[in-house]
Formats: sequence, C-alpha cells, structure tokens
Amino acid sequence: MVALSKFRQSAVRGCHDGRVARPDWAPNEIDLERPSIARVYDYWLGGAHNFAADRALANQAVGIMPSLKSAIMTNRAFLRRAVRFLAGAGVRQFLDLGSGIPTVGNVHEVARQAAPESRVVYVDLDPVAVAHSRALLSGDPLVTVLQADIRYPAAVLDSPEVRAQLNLDEPVAVLMVALLHFVPDSENPAGIIAGYRDRMVPGSYLALSQLGTEPGEEPEGWQRYRDLYAASVTPLSSRRRTEVEAFFDGYELVEPGVARMPLWHPESPDDLEPDADRFPGFAGVGRLPS
Repeated sequence: MVALSKFRQSAVRGCHDGRVARPDWAPNEIDLERPSIARVYDYWLGGAHNFAADRALANQAVGIMPSLKSAIMTNRAFLRRAVRFLAGAGVRQFLDLGSGIPTVGNVHEVARQAAPESRVVYVDLDPVAVAHSRALLSGDPLVTVLQADIRYPAAVLDSPEVRAQLNLDEPVAVLMVALLHFVPDSENPAGIIAGYRDRMVPGSYLALSQLGTEPGEEPEGWQRYRDLYAASVTPLSSRRRTEVEAFFDGYELVEPGVARMPLWHPESPDDLEPDADRFPGFAGVGRLPS
C-alpha cells in the first residue's frame, strides 16, 4: 500500500508550463500523450495508474457507447469467476497474457483465496503496466512480471521469468481475457493460441474473453466506438460466437461452452441484466484432454 500511495501522489503532479509531468515510476521511453490500452482499462476499473490522455480517450469512448463501462466491469467479473473455477479444478499455475496493470481482484489474489500456493506470471507489452506490476508485486516470490509480446509464444514460454516461476510439465491455465479483440485476423490469433496450447500438458486450461456480437445485435455507438479505438490506440476486432469457439481448437469446452460473458457461470442468475443474452462479448474455458 505504501508503493500504491506513492504512485497516487506522483500521478497528480503536473508541470507549471502545461506539460504532463513524468512520474518517477514512468519509464522514459513511453509517450505520456498517447493513450495506452492497459492504462485506459485501469482508469475504467477505478485505478490510479493512468494519464490525462488515457482518461480523455476512456471518457470519450463511454460518451459514444454508454454501456461500455458496464461491459468492462462484466469482463473483469468473468476473469474472477474463471480463476475461481480453475483454482477449484486444481490449477495452481496461471499465465495471464495481456495482464495490464494490477488492480483489486487480480489473478493472484483470486487464486490464492482457494489455493495460497498458486503461482502467477503476468505478461504485458506496455512498459507502464510492467513497471507498476513489478513495483506493486515486488517481494512476492510466487508472482512474476514479464514484459513481452504475447504474439510470440516461444519467446514468452522460454523466457527466464516463466521458466523460473512455472513448471510446464504440470498443468497451467493460460488466460487471454480482454486480449484477442486487439489481435486482428491478419496476425493469426488462432496460431498464437496454438503456440501456447502445444507447449501445455494435458489438464491445462485456456480461458478467454472476446468482444463481439451477432449480426443485428450491436449496442448503441458500437461502430463509432470501434472507429475511435482504431484512430486513437489500435483497431478492435469484433468476432461472432462461432469464431470464438474456433479459438478452442484442441480443447474440451467446459459447460456451458462459449457463452455471452455474463452467462458464463454467473454468481447468481438473479444478478443478471435482462439483456444479458445480447451482451457484446463472449467467453469460455477449455481443458486440454488427456
């Protein structure tokens, strides 16, 4: 909490000449004026590890698509439910790809509620996300933070950080939550998933979520939201349920299969919104068979 307090204080300091002050924790190579996916997401979740450019994009996006913030929170809730399910299934090793900035309810916190011995590797390309993660999680021997491009599975899995923390001869849960809609078809997301799958032993899992709709179900502002991201950060690849199901090639899907995000193992059916069956995103968990 001391480190977090320090980040909160430094995040609000500015320069008198109007320039954005660079906090002590921000690596020199990052552009403070350019939004980051990880930091926009952090802002939506109520975090303090973001800059004015990130907040401006986040607020603009919510203005275009009013249901967006609820969608982000729903995605985060799926992450928690999936990790609880996996821990309950006996998984003790987690590889969180595109992990972003650690916030309350992150993977290691949720997993340890069921299994205190759980080991986690967080992987992200954003230097600010990595810097925050390393500072906030320093001193925890069961958590490792790796700065790497998830599109290169061999580089990730053969890194000293992963090899030191995870035993790939035992089951691992690979998490791709709120990640694949930032990977266009031209970059072969199915091939990326297969690169991780083929290094995992039977009993390993894949959990993923993906923004998407079926034809005619787009929420208000959907296309304008996608246009905004394409112009400001990176294009969003929306996918249909059948396309998300194809990502689980080689896995046995856990019931209920690929479902609308809030409908995957809801904590209570009474908490579901009336339009949950039209939520603009899908999620699922699959297990590598023996």
